[in-house]
Amino acid sequence: MTDSATAVAHANIALAKYWGKRDEALALPATSSLSLTLDAFHATTTVTPDPDAGEDTGTLDGRPMSDGEVVRVRRFLDLVRSLAGSSLHASVDSVSTVPTGAGLASSASGFAALAGAAAAAYGLDLDPRALSRLARRGSGSAARSVFGGLVVWHAGTDDASSFAEPVPGGEAGGPLDPAMAVVVLDAGPKSISSREAMRRTVETSPFFPSWTESTEVDVALMLDAVRAGDLPTLGALAESNALRMHATMLGARPPVRYWTAHTVGVLDQVQALRADGLPCWATIDAGPNVKVLCAGRDLPAVAEALSEGGTRRVVTARPGPDLRVTAGGAA
Repeated sequence: MTDSATAVAHANIALAKYWGKRDEALALPATSSLSLTLDAFHATTTVTPDPDAGEDTGTLDGRPMSDGEVVRVRRFLDLVRSLAGSSLHASVDSVSTVPTGAGLASSASGFAALAGAAAAAYGLDLDPRALSRLARRGSGSAARSVFGGLVVWHAGTDDASSFAEPVPGGEAGGPLDPAMAVVVLDAGPKSISSREAMRRTVETSPFFPSWTESTEVDVALMLDAVRAGDLPTLGALAESNALRMHATMLGARPPVRYWTAHTVGVLDQVQALRADGLPCWATIDAGPNVKVLCAGRDLPAVAEALSEGGTRRVVTARPGPDLRVTAGGAA
């Protein structure tokens, strides 16, 4: 065990979405998924076990964590402690460049960083696959943020078989050369959490079974497109998958709707850009913000068009790196 450990993990945006759990306790997804880890957003987390502490404590972006945040962190640390055979409480200090609860994958980067730092701080010697499985227990999509570039998360059938791994071909400058323009329409927290919205969709939407079947097909087709270096096919599949996810959410009772009029406006703009010969495709997670996939060479033009003359915030991103962990010091 070390005095402390620090980890940096980057956010990922799903191209084939993770939406719905088959097992809540183990965070086993209803479907496999495919994502792109971004260089633009990340979380840095330090875990320090303390033999004198009577409970776990934490800060997020310099403020004390809320009760709900501490509860999620404590549950995760309990899992790490059980694996390590330790009873020591810890302090957890995290800083994130990702707006929290806005549908920009803050929990993915946050829990991947927590998994990496906590495993190192408590002396667990985990390979990347095991770290992915551990991160999944904190937040499902965190399983993917353990890896950089394009990542596939296998749904699996149990804890051992549900893990993420990198997909060759997603490197910047390669044949596919994926990039994203992230249109930040609202960085504030959403009215209903992803966890609650996901549960409601699974339990009440009549469209959910079809969603799971079609997403497994999408993942297979996307992997074929990646192997072929075919970004237009990958982009078209990603846009279709995102729209079907949100249609499934609208079928819940009561419906879950994260879109705003501005969201629809960006979708219309992306369609217009394609019609004008600029290849790009939209995807949307559990929030109003739109991520636009394109080739790296087209990223400046796509971002400029979406910024509407600088009046709209657009963050440009390229493939991000693997989780990085440093024991006993800053990452």
